[in-house]
Amino acid sequence: MIRKDCAIVELAENRKNKGKNIYKSALLMLSCFVLVFLLAVSISVGAANIHLSTVWEAVFQFDSNVQAHRIIQEIRLPRSIGACLIGACLAVSGAILQGLTRNPLAAPSIMGVTDGAALALIISLVFFPGLSMGEQSIASFIGAGVGVLIVFGIGALSKGSVSPAKLALAGIAVSSLFQAITTAIALHFDMAKNMGFWHAGGLNKVNWSGVHVLFIICIVGITAAILMSKALTILSLGEDVSKGLGQNTVMIKGIGFIITLFLTGAAVSIAGPIGFIGLVVPHITRFLVGSDYRWVIPFSAVFGAILLVMSDAAARMVNAPFETPVGAITAIIGVPFFLYLARGQGRRV
Repeated sequence: MIRKDCAIVELAENRKNKGKNIYKSALLMLSCFVLVFLLAVSISVGAANIHLSTVWEAVFQFDSNVQAHRIIQEIRLPRSIGACLIGACLAVSGAILQGLTRNPLAAPSIMGVTDGAALALIISLVFFPGLSMGEQSIASFIGAGVGVLIVFGIGALSKGSVSPAKLALAGIAVSSLFQAITTAIALHFDMAKNMGFWHAGGLNKVNWSGVHVLFIICIVGITAAILMSKALTILSLGEDVSKGLGQNTVMIKGIGFIITLFLTGAAVSIAGPIGFIGLVVPHITRFLVGSDYRWVIPFSAVFGAILLVMSDAAARMVNAPFETPVGAITAIIGVPFFLYLARGQGRRV
């Protein structure tokens, strides 16, 4: 009788999980369709609005003699695809960081990753101006790694346990320092005008060569993140649980940080330090689909792409025909969200 009851309970649980997986799969497919639609809308809006039918023709029936087709193919299409890839990279990076550190305040823009990458990039542009896009991405990756090491080093040297709030404060301090050094270098070498818009986070310089580099890093990085998602789910429950299940926590953290640094470094090298995508999106994702990283990673990628594509479209429409830095749009969304999370974490310090 007991075995029969257990079998019934197990069957009910399996049906429940199957129902949840169907819901999540349907939501992911719907999100992908929404992303495609928003990409089309993003391509159509700007200083000169273009009808969606013209966008379709420019993509699938390109005519080099039509000016609107050339604008779409050479400027707007790479920009929108770049926004999609950059948003996915930053959101997945934030999800990984939050899982590795079990810190809801962790994000590339807050943990010193983004501004470390930005500082390394401007140093490479000043002293090594002939670097290719791939080499600039490597420089950004190195800078992001230095930023993470400094933040966690400060956290480890602090008195008492390393709380999420302490790490966030260390990250904000290090990011501010990196921003100040970046600004000083730009002013000294007369690059402030060229770097000002980029440092605020902008997509106006995105071109096909940058998209090609970003696409490769994005696909490899997100695939690697999905492959380690099960281990990341267990690690997010705590190191004791992870070690008890036989996981090598040091290796998992090392792989996770390397993926984060590559994704963030590539995004920053192309669009500048766009903030708060990696903070907001993983929280929205976990609210909708739970804490299983096998779902969190792909959903974060899609939602991050949606958020940045929408923000980029808004940046072009707020003060048309002039352009607002997309980093300002994401900050408007992210700063209140960060303050809300920090307020909750501050009570636990």
